[in-house]
Amino acid sequence: MVLLGVAVTALTACVSTGARSPAPDASGMARSDTYQALADLGARYKSNPRDKNTVINYAAVLRSNGQSQQAVAVLETGVANFPRDVDVSIAYGKALTADGRFDQALSVIDNAIRPDAPDWNALSVKGAILDQLGRNAEARQVYSQALLIAPGEASVEANIGLSYAMTNDLKLAEQHLRRATSLRGANSKIRQNLALVLGLQGRFDESRALYAAELPPEQVEANMAYVRGMLSQPNRWETVGKG
Repeated sequence: MVLLGVAVTALTACVSTGARSPAPDASGMARSDTYQALADLGARYKSNPRDKNTVINYAAVLRSNGQSQQAVAVLETGVANFPRDVDVSIAYGKALTADGRFDQALSVIDNAIRPDAPDWNALSVKGAILDQLGRNAEARQVYSQALLIAPGEASVEANIGLSYAMTNDLKLAEQHLRRATSLRGANSKIRQNLALVLGLQGRFDESRALYAAELPPEQVEANMAYVRGMLSQPNRWETVGKG
C-alpha cells in the first residue's frame, strides 16, 4: 500500500509493455482473481517454460502478489532461454527491483539499452531504479529521454509523477499523475497512486473516491488508514515506493 508504480510494482511498474503483449495489471484485481491468474499462468509456465509471454506475465503477477523472489527465479530461467531478448531483460530488471536488488537491476537494464536505438520501456524502468536509489534528478532525465521516444505514454508520465512524490513535491506529482490517468494505457496502479498523492495532501474525500473506483471496500479502508499513518510519520518519504 505504497506508491505502486515506481519500480515495483511497475516497478511495477507503472511500466507497460507498449505495443508488445501487456503484462496483466493485478493491482485492481480481487484476491481470488489474483490467485486464479497465478494458478493459470503457473500451469502454463510449468507446461512450457520457454514461452516468452507466459514467462513475462507469470513473473508480473508474482510481483504484484508480493512474490518477488519467485518472480526473479522465473526470469532467471527466462534470461537463460532468451539471453538477448529486451522484453525479458526488462521484466528481469523489474523483478530484481521488486526484490530490492537495485544495483543488479540497473546493470541488467543498462545492458539491455542500445545506445543507438534505446527502448523507451527500458529507459522508464531505468528511471524507476534510479528513483529507488535516491538519484531522482538523474531518473527524471532518463524519463525525459523515454518521452522523446514515446510521447504521451501513460506509464512514463506516471513514473515522473512518482519521482516527484518521492521528493515531497506533491503538486508536481499530482500534475503528472493526473496527466497520466488521461492518457491511453492508464491502469489501476496509476489511478491508485494519484489517490495516494491526493491523500498525502490531506484531500481525503478525493482520495477515497478514487480508491473506491478501483478497489473493494475493505481495501479502500486499509489504504486510507495507511495514508493517514504516513502523514503522522516524520520520515514518511523513506517508505515511498519501497513496498
